[in-house]
Amino acid sequence: MYNSFNIIHLSKIRIMQLNLNFVFMKNRRAIILLFLANIISGLAQGISMIAIPWYFVEVIDRSSTFTNSYLLITFLTLFWGLYAGTLIDRYSRKKLFIYVNLVCGTIIGLVALYGFLNKFLPDFLVILVFATTIFNYNIHYPNLYAFGQQITERKYYGKLNSIIEIQGQVTSVLAGAFAAILLTGIQNNNIEIGGINFSIPFSIEAWTIYEIFLLDAITYLFVIIIFTLIRYQSVVIDKINKENILERFKQGYSFLEKNRKIFIFGIFSYVLFAFTLVMIHILLPSYVHDFLNMGGHVYASSEIYYSFGAIFSGFLIINIFKRVSSFVSIAILFFLVSITFFLMSFYKILWLFFIGSFILGITNAGVRIIRTTFLFNNIPNNIIGRVNSVFNSFNIIMRICLITIFSISFFNYESNIRFTYLIGGLIILLAIVPLMNLYQSNKNN
Repeated sequence: MYNSFNIIHLSKIRIMQLNLNFVFMKNRRAIILLFLANIISGLAQGISMIAIPWYFVEVIDRSSTFTNSYLLITFLTLFWGLYAGTLIDRYSRKKLFIYVNLVCGTIIGLVALYGFLNKFLPDFLVILVFATTIFNYNIHYPNLYAFGQQITERKYYGKLNSIIEIQGQVTSVLAGAFAAILLTGIQNNNIEIGGINFSIPFSIEAWTIYEIFLLDAITYLFVIIIFTLIRYQSVVIDKINKENILERFKQGYSFLEKNRKIFIFGIFSYVLFAFTLVMIHILLPSYVHDFLNMGGHVYASSEIYYSFGAIFSGFLIINIFKRVSSFVSIAILFFLVSITFFLMSFYKILWLFFIGSFILGITNAGVRIIRTTFLFNNIPNNIIGRVNSVFNSFNIIMRICLITIFSISFFNYESNIRFTYLIGGLIILLAIVPLMNLYQSNKNN
């Protein structure tokens, strides 16, 4: 797929440039297969992760059950994330992909089988699939970036991160579209996606949650096969540390203590990502259902607009901010998304909601690209997994605090869910201060 980006016609010149740079990368075939595996798994996982929160809010009307479960899952990922980072630094990243997909695919496949045999799924099994996918995300994405860094030359780090973002968000567009179809079905040859009505010459019944899980489980099998075909030569060759888990985590923390600017940057640049995760899984379904008073097609369509924004960011963000400090670039994006959240908290307008989703896609993806490129250039490959474990720990603590605050009954009353966006905007706005302090400190030095 990544021999050509002609499926995206945002800029033929930019597409040609991405193609040309990509051709000269080492391990090109390995990177293509890596992207292919990521697309296949991301499509089905994306549908599941859109479907599960909506299932608890709309289908069975037990949103508080899901919120409490998500709080527990997030707490558990604090420990899993620490362990995952040390695994990434110690073992073959290719083998990790294979083993993790094997375990996750087996669990989700068994849950789907139970659903087909009994024609229903108890809440705890739906939560189990959600938890399995979350745990998978916590090792998949750090491993993906670490593996990409391992097999790519330094001068292509920015390009690699942009391509990862683009392919991931193209997949999310498809996941959002399919989720809109599968959650609501197609009745009377008509479906609404992204606020636009489409006439379809056939009807589709809405899928059950276990049918969606079966599709998810099957993709894990294809991903395992693809990973077995990957052959590569490491561009970055570092000493593999074999100390115990606690010692390896201490090494990551020790590195950050000696590099405090990286430490501060890594933590505060993570604020938007932390809020976005809580928003997507907890706040967004209730915002659509309770404040906008809309259905599953609007909820799923927000993912499409978000993904288009992220695709835009993937193509252009490096060029837009190439002469601007990473600290200032992220501060600008934080300011933009804060204003967006303020508007969304006060105005009940559907087009504003979709524009807000588009802007969130631009800013969250842009921050991720700039942040990851900065860390790639400043952290050795053999320790990046442990350093990311430290950052992920702080990120998880932030999410736990946010989920705890947003689970207060006040936010579940009528349309009060909208005030969570106001709080999120204020938190992100405050995160600009330490980033600008870093910029001033760097400028003075």
